[in-house]
Amino acid sequence: MSFSRESKLEILNEIYDDADSAIAFLSGLFHSAGQITKNAEGIRADIVSDIKEVYQYVNAIAKKLYGDALSIEINDDYIINKTTYYRIMFPVSISSRVLQDCGLLRLGSEGIEIVYEIDNNVIPDEECKRAFVKGAYIGCSTSSIKFSELGSQNATTGYHMEFSSHNDKFLQGLQKLLNEFNINSKQLARKSNYILYLKDSETIKDLLALVGANESVLNLANEMATRGLRNIVNRQVNCINANINKTIEASFKQLTAIKIIEDKIGLESLPDDLQEVAVLRLANQQESMDELLKLSTIKLTKSGLNHRFRRLIKIADFLTKE
Repeated sequence: MSFSRESKLEILNEIYDDADSAIAFLSGLFHSAGQITKNAEGIRADIVSDIKEVYQYVNAIAKKLYGDALSIEINDDYIINKTTYYRIMFPVSISSRVLQDCGLLRLGSEGIEIVYEIDNNVIPDEECKRAFVKGAYIGCSTSSIKFSELGSQNATTGYHMEFSSHNDKFLQGLQKLLNEFNINSKQLARKSNYILYLKDSETIKDLLALVGANESVLNLANEMATRGLRNIVNRQVNCINANINKTIEASFKQLTAIKIIEDKIGLESLPDDLQEVAVLRLANQQESMDELLKLSTIKLTKSGLNHRFRRLIKIADFLTKE
């Protein structure tokens, strides 16, 4: 199950007792996943979602506030990318009232008209604003966050969460609403859709906390810790590998120089101090400079040992040119 789906199911565990918050939740859900149709019978409000549990949640609200039950069906039109989408249908008898309560319909000079902006009357206080964001989160949020395993070398995705909608005015209002809770987001257009997105892990955590997905907040925090620890381990391994490569490269240059000297003039022609380090390297070809210092019978610093090897390399270069 995806991280996004788990967080939504977690949110649906909390039922609203307060009517104003329930209406605000429905408003966010209608703005993000609602459809309005009109036929000979009248206006009908639908919600389309790939989460079947949304039906039970919204049906409980409709029964409590409007005394009527909803219906649900699956249409072939909503089977996309092997994902089944459910149409949650409000009865015509209550649809207009529900939509007006949620701020999506109003009576204008030319009759009933659809409202695309968020109605501030629906979100008069902080609790209602939270409820609205919850509805929007359930309706049109997606996330590419995938959990990794500590020690795994597989690349993981970054931290990305977004709200997608055809209604630019709704997303602009949602962005302002999130700003009130110090949750910063950015907007862009993608083909025929508008996107409101968050890419910072801490900001995503704040959003999850805002909508009441506390278990998801903990899971995301654990994921951040896992990735952080894995990055530390990777940096340490890279550092160790780099040091090993340097040791091998230095040893190769030293051994090459020593063998050139041995072939051209013999090691016995070298001064005693250089003979010792040459023999020491030949006997310990894979050891680091620190290990050579421990094995040396004379007192040398690392700088002094390096200096002697550089002298050997210069002699080998001279002999090669000659």
